[in-house]
Amino acid sequence: MSPISPAELTARLGRWSAGRGPLYLLLAGRLRALIDDGELPPGTALPTDRALAGGLSAGRTTVVAAYDLLRQEGRLVRRQGSGTWVAGAEAGPLNATEPTVNPVFLHLLDPPDHVAQLACAGPTGAPPAVIAAYRAALGSLGGPDLGYHPAGHPRLRAALAARYTERGVPTTASQILITTGGQQGLSLLARALIAPGAEVVVQAPTYPGALEVFRESAAALRPVRNTIEEYAGELSRRPALAYLIALCHNPTGRSLPSPVRREIVLAALATGVPLVVDDVLAELTFPTTGTARPSVPMAALAPDADELITVGSLSKLVWGGLRIGWVRAQPALIGRLARLKAVIDLGSGVLDQLAAVELLADLDELIAGRAGVLAAQHDHLCAELRRYLPDWEFGPVDGGQTLWVRLPHGDAASYAQAALRRGIAVLPGGSLDPSGGSADFLRIPFVVEPAALSAAVQAMAEAWCGFAGRAAGNPPPLPAIAV
Repeated sequence: MSPISPAELTARLGRWSAGRGPLYLLLAGRLRALIDDGELPPGTALPTDRALAGGLSAGRTTVVAAYDLLRQEGRLVRRQGSGTWVAGAEAGPLNATEPTVNPVFLHLLDPPDHVAQLACAGPTGAPPAVIAAYRAALGSLGGPDLGYHPAGHPRLRAALAARYTERGVPTTASQILITTGGQQGLSLLARALIAPGAEVVVQAPTYPGALEVFRESAAALRPVRNTIEEYAGELSRRPALAYLIALCHNPTGRSLPSPVRREIVLAALATGVPLVVDDVLAELTFPTTGTARPSVPMAALAPDADELITVGSLSKLVWGGLRIGWVRAQPALIGRLARLKAVIDLGSGVLDQLAAVELLADLDELIAGRAGVLAAQHDHLCAELRRYLPDWEFGPVDGGQTLWVRLPHGDAASYAQAALRRGIAVLPGGSLDPSGGSADFLRIPFVVEPAALSAAVQAMAEAWCGFAGRAAGNPPPLPAIAV
């Protein structure tokens, strides 16, 4: 594909610098939009740093920083001496195998044929309870109701408020906003709280969907590890918000100890920084780990504080096709979010919300059953990895849906391409780590049945033998694979 000239790219960028925030973030945001909209297709060679800086009448450091940010996101490939091009196609030097942007979303948008999807983590089918809930919801339709409820159907808001209250967090319906999945909740919060260039504290690694939401808001991400010292230091900078997955963390499956969770909340309260707690997976603690399922959400630490905001969802607890999520916050913020949601979609589907009301009545039982199944599948995956890939490093997790696995050598993004050729889609860790680390990690979910996990691990082992052999220049023999 022919390169795009500095003059042509400058014209497409338009008024890229119009807005608030650092210029490199504004430039990266406009380039990101061009890439995601297909105006800069995969394989497009971009101008050099110096040439584009001249075309934009900007400093070269602005272009370098923007290019590097998009490279970390996987949208661009940069090779010293070879140039910069849009990721996702064979272009530039051979073996340019860096991943395209958002592997999770790409596999959802355009799933390859005959590929086992281990890039996405979520329930693989609707349980019978969902079918029964929709049947009951159909029976409850009727009566005067326009059907538009931007803040959520009153019955579901009341039911969720009652559930929080029963779990030790006094809550009213005015503190609940119903969203189309937890992802929309994060999107609405980003629109309400993040200005271009504002700082957002995130874990490294963390949920890729949240990273994309914050990047679309042109936020400056501030990655931290899970230590009180790092959180306290970053919160003292007064960022726009901090995003935290404290329990059954995605992707590592770990949970922060109670004292650490408490200290992070106290630091947010002391600095006045909004702390968005992602509780989508929080109740999926395994019964076999010895760690009791948390009976009290983190919101109980400051139930009336403006700073503590909770995002929840039924999509991971029950089924991904049930697009019901929520935000718990103080009424003033809920009202602001509801106004934003009204502009976007006028409110989530009424039938889905009424089905969610039915499911909430037996949700604890559903969660316990799902956590038990996940625990058994987790143990099976661990056993299969130890059998076929003994050099891979990982540890058992506290809950959730994913293992965080470290490769003994090599780049996980390149290995993911090798695995894809074997019919397995896995998620490389670099796409989940805004610090630029985790390049040697994979996120592997255990959401499918044991037989499918066994087949996936065997395919990954075959891919690893070829990949590791190429890296060493001497292909090792394939392991014994049961047929």
